[in-house]
Amino acid sequence: MASVSQHPDFAIPKEGLLPQEELLEIKSQKKMFSIGLPKECDVNEKRVLLTPEAIEEIVEKGHKVYIEKGLGEPSNYSDLDYSDCGAIIINSTEEILSICDIILRIKPFTVSQIKKLRGNQLLINSLHDIENLKDYLTVLIEKKVTAIAPEKIKDCYNTYPVINSMSEIAGKAAVLIAAELLSNEQNGKGVLLGNIAGITPAEIVVFGAGKAAETAIRTAIGLGATIKVFDRSIKRLQRLQHHIGLRLYTSVLHKQVIEKELKSTDVVIGAMHYKEGNPPFNLTEEMVKSMKDGSVIIDLSIDQGGFVEGARKTTLNRPIYRRHGIIHYCVPNIPSRVSRTASIAMSNVFLPIIDDINQRSSINQAIKLNNGLRNGIYVFNGILTDFDLGLKTGLPARDLDLLMAAF
Repeated sequence: MASVSQHPDFAIPKEGLLPQEELLEIKSQKKMFSIGLPKECDVNEKRVLLTPEAIEEIVEKGHKVYIEKGLGEPSNYSDLDYSDCGAIIINSTEEILSICDIILRIKPFTVSQIKKLRGNQLLINSLHDIENLKDYLTVLIEKKVTAIAPEKIKDCYNTYPVINSMSEIAGKAAVLIAAELLSNEQNGKGVLLGNIAGITPAEIVVFGAGKAAETAIRTAIGLGATIKVFDRSIKRLQRLQHHIGLRLYTSVLHKQVIEKELKSTDVVIGAMHYKEGNPPFNLTEEMVKSMKDGSVIIDLSIDQGGFVEGARKTTLNRPIYRRHGIIHYCVPNIPSRVSRTASIAMSNVFLPIIDDINQRSSINQAIKLNNGLRNGIYVFNGILTDFDLGLKTGLPARDLDLLMAAF
C-alpha cells in the first residue's frame, strides 16, 4: 500500500516541510473610465460613434458615459433612449471635454474647443477637415492628450474597419441614389436602373475595384444592370472578379476604351482610392460632355479631391448639380444619408475598442498591446507621432514604438 507521501495528491514539495512565506492573491484593480460623446458640429454629419445599446454594455461594466443633449437625434436616437441605457445627459460640449477620460466624436473639434480639454485624455476623432492644423496639434501637445484617428485604426486582419464599413455602405447607397436620380421624380431621364424583359438594361461604369466598388457592383447586379469596371491594377480586378463570383466586363484604364464606354453609359460611379492625394485617373471635361444627356455621375472620391475634372463638393441638403447636362452627385459623406445604419456599423467597431481598454485597465496598456489601435495614434501623451503631420506643420515628431518601450 502506497504511503501518503507517495500519493500524487499529497506529494511533498521539494522545499520539504520547512516554513514557507504565504503568497496572498492580489486582485488587479480595473480603472473605471468616464467616456464622453459630444454633438457633431457639422449639420451634415448625422452619425454617432456609439449607439444606446453599446453604451448599455459599457455602463454595465462600471464606466460612466456622458452624452451631449440631442446627440442621437439625427440618427433617430432620443436622449431618453440613451438615458434608459445608463448614459448621463450633458448640456454642452465644453463640459464633456473637461470631465471625460475618453472622448469620441467623428468630426474634428475647433481649436477653441480643444482648449477646454482637461488634459491627459484620450481623444478619438477624424483627421479630415481640421482647420488650423498646426494650432490644433499644438494644443493637443500642450494638454498631453493621446489622439487617435478612427480612419487609421486597424483590426486583427490588418484592414481598416471604419473605412471598410463606411465604404460598404457608400457603395450600396450609391447605386440606390443613382436609381432615384435617373427617375422622373428627380427630373432624370426616366430610366429604371434594372433589367426588364424585352428592354435593354441600364449601363453602369464603375471606376475602382475596392470595397465601395465591390458593394456597388453587387447591388447593381442584384437590380439587373449591365456593369463595366475599370481600375489601374489587374491584380485588384482579378480579386474583384473572384469575390463577385461572376464574369464581369473589366479593363485597365485605357483612355480609348473608357471614352467609348462613356458614350453609352447611364451611370458612372467613381470609387477609386487616392494615395497621397494623387488621383490615378481623372474623368476629363471632354469625357463628361460625351455622355448622354441626363446621365448620372456619383463621385465617392470627392473627399479626396474627386475624380471628375472641375467637380465640387455638395451636401446632403443640396446633393446634386448639373453640368453639361449630366447630374453630378458629389456628397463626401454618403453614409450619413443612412445615419442609423452607419451609426450601428461604427458602434460595432468602437465598442470592442472600449472593451479592450477596459480589459487592459489602462489606456496606455491597451495601446501598447493592440497594434491596430496603435496604428491610429497621431499624438501620444502630448508627443506628435505622425511624421506626415510633422512635415506638414513643421512640428517635431517621434517614433511611437520607441515611446511605447517606456511603458
